[in-house]
Amino acid sequence: MKFAPVILLLLLIQSCSGQTDQPDQINQTKPVSEQPKPNPIQELYDQYSNKTETSVSSGTVSNGSLKNGRIFPFKGPNFIYFDSTSYLSKHAFTHEKVHDAVLATYKTFETILPAFEFGLMECSNEHGGKIWPHRTHQNGLSVDFMSPLLKNRVSTTDFNTIGLPHYLMDFDENGVYTEDSTYSIDFNLMARHILALNDEAKKKGLKIEKVILKIALKDNLFASEYGKKLKASGIYFATTLSELIDSLHDDHYHVDFTVVK
Repeated sequence: MKFAPVILLLLLIQSCSGQTDQPDQINQTKPVSEQPKPNPIQELYDQYSNKTETSVSSGTVSNGSLKNGRIFPFKGPNFIYFDSTSYLSKHAFTHEKVHDAVLATYKTFETILPAFEFGLMECSNEHGGKIWPHRTHQNGLSVDFMSPLLKNRVSTTDFNTIGLPHYLMDFDENGVYTEDSTYSIDFNLMARHILALNDEAKKKGLKIEKVILKIALKDNLFASEYGKKLKASGIYFATTLSELIDSLHDDHYHVDFTVVK
């Protein structure tokens, strides 16, 4: 695994408490074990999912804020947010246009790849601002997407739910997982997803400003069938990254959007 300033914080402690009933009420109360348990993830989503106020992204991705952002569902028909602790820490917020474009993109793949589950990773805080350990993700216009994987050249979702350690997965310059060479990055699907994301972004009044992917992986990406179309699309990929930032962007690709209207 790569070394990075990532510490897994257990922020949620679940506890149960019972209430003593009077003797004449005991037969009318279900045992604690039979009572429905609260689902904090669903409760968080329900709390914010009905927002209607217009989203406002201020400043930049590296020094900004977010007002009236939208929270992603933790799970959908063909995608899942990668980590419950991150979700409950309110790291799944974006500008409403980004939210709608990302979900519309997943919708397009429901019939194309009905058996595949995409992985959605960290976005922004509820109000934007610093979101440790990221240097960006501050104004609701940044989203991390899990690199789709193959196992023995067949699509796999084996690592979709390992949580925050996913950011520490290490892939070599050809996209092969260093701890198990039967796993590798599906560059063709990655390219296909970015192209579809770009199409939906345009419909929502957005533009993909920048994609960050480990520099050494771009040749393999652009050599794939959809990668050739991606290269021709003119979508900008970062060409220079610090050693640390470069090493961290092999298990996922980071996308910055900008609002154009």
